[in-house]
Amino acid sequence: MSEQHPSAMPAIQAALDWSAYAQVGQGDAYAGIPKSGGDFARAVALCMGNRACQRKERGVMCPSLRVTDDPAHSTHARVLALKAALNGELGEDPFNDPRLLDALELCVSCKGCKRECPNGVDMAALKIEALAQRNARHGVPLRERMIAALPRLLHGLPGLGMAIRLRNRSSWLRALGERLLGIAAARDLPQPVSRAFAGAAANTPPGEGVREVVLLLDTWTRHFEPEIADDALAVLHAAGYRVIVAQPAEADRQPARALCCGRTWLAAGMTAQAQAEAARLLTALMPHVEAGRPIIGLEPSCLLGLKDEYRQLGLDKAQVERLAKQAFLIEDFLAAEHAAKRLKLDLRAMPEAHVLVHGHCHQKAFGGMKALRKLLGLIPELRVELVEASCCGMAGSFGYEAEHHEISMRMAEDDLLPAVRAAPDAVVLADGFSCRQQIKAGAEREARHVVSLLRAALTIPEPSHRPEGD
Repeated sequence: MSEQHPSAMPAIQAALDWSAYAQVGQGDAYAGIPKSGGDFARAVALCMGNRACQRKERGVMCPSLRVTDDPAHSTHARVLALKAALNGELGEDPFNDPRLLDALELCVSCKGCKRECPNGVDMAALKIEALAQRNARHGVPLRERMIAALPRLLHGLPGLGMAIRLRNRSSWLRALGERLLGIAAARDLPQPVSRAFAGAAANTPPGEGVREVVLLLDTWTRHFEPEIADDALAVLHAAGYRVIVAQPAEADRQPARALCCGRTWLAAGMTAQAQAEAARLLTALMPHVEAGRPIIGLEPSCLLGLKDEYRQLGLDKAQVERLAKQAFLIEDFLAAEHAAKRLKLDLRAMPEAHVLVHGHCHQKAFGGMKALRKLLGLIPELRVELVEASCCGMAGSFGYEAEHHEISMRMAEDDLLPAVRAAPDAVVLADGFSCRQQIKAGAEREARHVVSLLRAALTIPEPSHRPEGD
């Protein structure tokens, strides 16, 4: 950032809980902590400036730097912009200053920096706070409000699926959507199914020695790919678990509305709404946590939010920590059960199959790929290849935004799509909903979730558990 005379920086009330950073830089006169912002400023000051985020070695960090070759689109440059904002160098409206907005523009919240930065700078969380500060002063743009509210819209607007289908079939409606809402006309929007997954009763009766687990379904599985929920139930039932599909608490004021982790609200910087969804989910899950039941999720960005961002949402900290310890992606849970010699899953050999695996950014950032690989290793004679790639580029809604569509595809073309095209006969595996959509858009290939592959490998196929009529 250029040298400027600092102006009065108005005090900010942080939208997220940054108290975990309260000790950062304590006693260090050279810590570089900004003049305002409290513990948020201390989180910004974690960056030591070694510019690991500006190297293009293997790993996740930093997708925008990799495709632009511009250090301005790196974690370090974003930290400098945030420091300038908190030091009063960007005027009295720093979070709406073009210099800060430009710095954050191409951050896809991959969480790569939290794992790969030497000091663990969490740029995804810093960006949420910056967006929340801007929203508090200027409101939330219409497109961002609509995307954030999508889990509620899918429940409350039964005609939404038809509207999306009409839009996808009409070049005129695509162009109108881009002009009015900034949704890329070049993109097909994912279409929700006509009847969302409504849950299923556990088909294994409770009894001595039967372990109960809770399946937490995310919005994308429930409304767009319910067959993945069906596959998860089949695999867990085949392994001998009694499965309880998580439902709203009895005292929930909106019991008909499915549970949601709040990720879409959080990504838009709408932290109050995210906190409300998270609190609702926490209330529904705590009885299961107290009963010692593992909470199992299918979508990395949703499930790992319970183990990460929930700590910053002002919820009951003890409850959040207990939930975090008992929440698992399904591959993590099954791999851990196998390591503990509790997994009883009969899988047939698949010598004919070559599986190409793309990991979701959050899976890679939280060390989840090792468990996924171990789980795939339980399928005899299966040939597994991991794609060495950074972010797929879809990053939630990022790839659907007109101004980001082109760079989203450049991120995908950096490593992922060439690897998919080079293996035309491989089964492509991607646990992230956005990743599967990007692979479909860029390579015209249908990627699968790991539970779908596991179900195909069962020696005794499990019957469908979908409610009749789905």
